[in-house]
Amino acid sequence: MPKIVDPEQRRAELAEAVWRVITRDGLDHASIRNVAAEAGLSAGSLRHFFPSHSALLEFAMRLVMDRITQRIEALPAAGDPHDDVLQVLSEFLPLDKRRRIESEVWLAFTARALVDPPLRALRDEAYDLLRAACLNQIGRLTGPGAALDADLETDRLYALIDGLLVHGVTRPARATPTTLLAVLDHHLRELAARAHPS
Repeated sequence: MPKIVDPEQRRAELAEAVWRVITRDGLDHASIRNVAAEAGLSAGSLRHFFPSHSALLEFAMRLVMDRITQRIEALPAAGDPHDDVLQVLSEFLPLDKRRRIESEVWLAFTARALVDPPLRALRDEAYDLLRAACLNQIGRLTGPGAALDADLETDRLYALIDGLLVHGVTRPARATPTTLLAVLDHHLRELAARAHPS
């Protein structure tokens, strides 16, 4: 009896094979042939799930976004706004192996999008997702009546998280998970204090 393959599970496995190739060898090596070999399939079998190289890469990047979103939606409420916001925003940072891989893949795609127009729209969608998360979490942290420019603070927080991600990937010995969390924690505490000065 032939083995039944769940197409969505296989697509996710192939996207994870893309991630492994990217983090080990770089995005330029994430060809159909190399990804198929990484996944233990023939190139023809891979094309059954992804008709083109672009479709494979786009799915791999979208899976990063989906996994982050799913983890955020599954987070239990800590009860304290600061702790809740810190928990949500830390999902975007390379604090463990899983998030480090996602961050490395994200950086590789961001660089590639500069010269690959089809990936630009997806990059912009991911950035819009991060900015919307920042805006939402600022409102959650500061509550109503905050004495802040919400757009400006959103852009500051967005730039901080983006920068922490880059430093965490490119300088991990210096920008350790402990350091990344400490910087984010400090910024959020300072933001909350400015939102409601006594």
